[in-house]
Amino acid sequence: MKLLFKPALAAGARRLLAATALAMAAGAVHAQTVTINVVDVGGALALLQDAIEGYTAKNPNVRFAFTKAPAPELPGKIKAMQGANRVDIDMVLGGTDILSAGVEQGLWLKVLPDHAAKFPKLMDNYLPQARKMQELAKDQALAVVFMTGGPLLEYNPDKVKQVPTTPQELLAWCKANPNKLIYARPANSGPGRTFLMGLPYLLGDKDPKDPVNGWAKTWAYLKDLNTCIEYYPGGTGAVMRELGEGSRDMTVSVTGWDINPRALGVVPKNYKIAAFKDFTWVNDTQYMMVPKGMPAAKQAIVLDLMAFLLQPPQQALTWDKGYFYPGPAVANVPLTMAPKESQDVIKEFGRAEYADWIASRPHVQPLDSQALVKAFRKWDEEVGGQKLR
Repeated sequence: MKLLFKPALAAGARRLLAATALAMAAGAVHAQTVTINVVDVGGALALLQDAIEGYTAKNPNVRFAFTKAPAPELPGKIKAMQGANRVDIDMVLGGTDILSAGVEQGLWLKVLPDHAAKFPKLMDNYLPQARKMQELAKDQALAVVFMTGGPLLEYNPDKVKQVPTTPQELLAWCKANPNKLIYARPANSGPGRTFLMGLPYLLGDKDPKDPVNGWAKTWAYLKDLNTCIEYYPGGTGAVMRELGEGSRDMTVSVTGWDINPRALGVVPKNYKIAAFKDFTWVNDTQYMMVPKGMPAAKQAIVLDLMAFLLQPPQQALTWDKGYFYPGPAVANVPLTMAPKESQDVIKEFGRAEYADWIASRPHVQPLDSQALVKAFRKWDEEVGGQKLR
């Protein structure tokens, strides 16, 4: 019995010692000003910056520096830093694209169960769908904001008189209106990858979770659709600008990218949203990730910040201007808790039909990290790689 019990004691002791060391390091660093470098690759900073800066009110010696980076480029940069033992990125905010790439390359700190004590009742506190999204994190990230996602179609009602209701109708519309449909490279676009992952359900593919062997109909469809698309921007922001300026008439979309650009005036308020017949929601999440290799003192602060951002008062700020609709990943954070400005934006630019669609249509997780990387690679190589800008 003693021999069987010793490893458990040793593991528990190691976790206790690690937690104690982190706490001591955090205490030491709080005695002097420290800057935490946060890199945003998915746009979540728009929802979280006020909350992150609010951390300084309770920790006046902690400052933050914010930068943005394209999801496809950041993993290589982090890996090079880790190889040189000079990691100066302390937290990454991003979606399943950057999460997947980092998991595949072993870039992220294992948050759970190593640091579970910082996040008591974590899974119980998540919304049910956000809890499912947390399963994709492989214990190496924490879901911080949640969106019901898509795939949806957003369009100019003055130009699109017969709105497609199926992928086949969308293809026919695209061929009849060449270069008027646009979407961004899936590897760096939430709406792009949601469309990519939603098609296997719409088209009845063999295995929606296997992009290599189960998406024969999807890849054939995307190659056909490619014939009437001029090019693929590197991100969703460029897509919305072209849609709003009138050079394109339709794009694939998700709830947040429908509401927020109209609230900001990038896309006209009167532009409409449509759902495919019998579609399946592919939900989306933005995660908090910690690169391996940072000093223990900074690591302790970042873990404390992550716990802070999952508290209801900070989660209420993620309703924002509808960018990642609805926003909160944890339960019991209704719109009434959000700032008045957020409440006003959702009331004015939200869609009445969303509540019905969210309640009546099935929801699924995105692809897991390995499958998603394979899907991105296949799209780049076989579909849109020659038309990227």
